[in-house]
Amino acid sequence: MMIRPRRNRRSAAVRGLVRETHLTPGHLIQPLFLLPDPQGESEVSSLPGTFRRGIDRLLPEIEACMELGLRSFVMFPAVPDENKDKEATYSYADDNFYLLAAKAIKQRFPEACLISDVAMDPYSIDGHDGLVGQGRILNDESLPILAKMSVAQAAAGFDILGPSDMMDGRVGFMRQALDSEGFYETGIMSYTAKYASAYYGPFRAALDSAPREDEDIPKDKKTYQMDPANAREALREAFLDTEEGADFLMVKPALHYLDIIAMLKAETELPIAAYHVSGECAMLLAACQNGWLDYEQAMPEVLLSIHRAGADAILTYFAKDYALRYRNGRL
Repeated sequence: MMIRPRRNRRSAAVRGLVRETHLTPGHLIQPLFLLPDPQGESEVSSLPGTFRRGIDRLLPEIEACMELGLRSFVMFPAVPDENKDKEATYSYADDNFYLLAAKAIKQRFPEACLISDVAMDPYSIDGHDGLVGQGRILNDESLPILAKMSVAQAAAGFDILGPSDMMDGRVGFMRQALDSEGFYETGIMSYTAKYASAYYGPFRAALDSAPREDEDIPKDKKTYQMDPANAREALREAFLDTEEGADFLMVKPALHYLDIIAMLKAETELPIAAYHVSGECAMLLAACQNGWLDYEQAMPEVLLSIHRAGADAILTYFAKDYALRYRNGRL
């Protein structure tokens, strides 16, 4: 035979020469769960190896990640019920522990890229990403609240804001509010194609942010998060977010929506982020703990597949593990 593809697979050195996709720690974003107690720490039971930490315990963790080459972090707050109300007013309060933690992180690690979460659900007694009224999610009435939250986060030092709410028009509303306050350089990583997925369970348990069970409260988020059956609709969202001033377009979840990642990469010009969500990570961990998969092989393969599909940045709970193996030459 004149043509033998296996010749380019015959050794590790040759495979390295022709490798098409290279994933480094610089492509990864480490999620962080923040507790109000500065000394607090607890493991997320449904996501082994992931912890909720207070700021005093979070700072050493960030330092350890940065020593491994990780430079980007997205932070989520576990807000006590006493700080929640219908209008999410604590989200922009001066004493908000989330905003104070961001200031502390940027003071200690100015070179780190710190990404926020912009949505009402961590701060809302109703557990929804937008304002609840008349038994539904009020889109336009939510936008001023999200704008106030965005300006407060930019003032706290977040480099990039992550609107995860999926309200129509929120990117443009945020951009205008940020620019009017002089935060021209604060970026927006829009959750462009955030699907109404079944794979968010461990995340919601970590933050206690699921919708409240009440007959006057929508029981799910399907009226604003995308239908998993739809693909082309993601393009519509992407074009709108681009026009409104987004700097990144995100697909969430990642592993079960590789086709959406590939489509946005091909059809748009902005960098593509993908959120390898808690349920996707938990499935792999469970299979490995049961001996059905080898974590050392399966974890890097999963992340590589997301990057190969077109994700420039990957939010994943495996970021630190991947960076450790990358540094030690175990990939």
